[in-house]
Amino acid sequence: MNRTALRCLLLIIVFSTSSACVTSNVDQMVFNEPTEGIGDSSVVILGRRHASDYETEPDFIECVGDHIASRDKSITVIGELEFINALYPWFEPRTAPLRPSDIDKLLLQEPVAMKMAELKTEYMIWIDGSTERGDSAGSMTCAIGPGGGGCFGFGTWSDDANYEAAIWDFTDRTEVGRVSTSATGQSYMPAVIVPIPIIAPVQGTACDGIANQLLEFLSSEY
Repeated sequence: MNRTALRCLLLIIVFSTSSACVTSNVDQMVFNEPTEGIGDSSVVILGRRHASDYETEPDFIECVGDHIASRDKSITVIGELEFINALYPWFEPRTAPLRPSDIDKLLLQEPVAMKMAELKTEYMIWIDGSTERGDSAGSMTCAIGPGGGGCFGFGTWSDDANYEAAIWDFTDRTEVGRVSTSATGQSYMPAVIVPIPIIAPVQGTACDGIANQLLEFLSSEY
């Protein structure tokens, strides 16, 4: 084995026994927090998708909702797709309300008012943001020959997650809090024959951070 291949193999051993590093930060601003949870009311978590250069990922919205529901089973979280389908077309990206005051206009539509009452929606949480791949470095080559194929090299890249959640009180038609989170991580992919990706869990870290802060707002147990 030549010196370069040996060096890359040692890198694989080092990185495969470690994990990618993620740093995160969470900020919270609350105006009017419930004192005893939300009772038998429900909360819906929706992603903003009206921006032209990105969209808030549906799997991130699902992650936040699952995290909240699993940590406090008394909280009813309405699934994003379920909610949007039930109130079609008023919560599509082109028609979704941008301000709490827009809810009054929505309630002029009798089907909307009836459905919202049926769902017992107390809070709407709008999450805006995305996870983007940043700078990358390194190189990798792959080839197929008579004796088989494989890849050789080493690559690294960064991922940046930035999300903000606006909490709307549906009953009072006001915004009662905001939570923002950011996470940055470095991922690696060394390869001697087989690439071994070591992915930084940037989006998952951001999900946990923002969901835990929302739990402090919604739950009587936190």
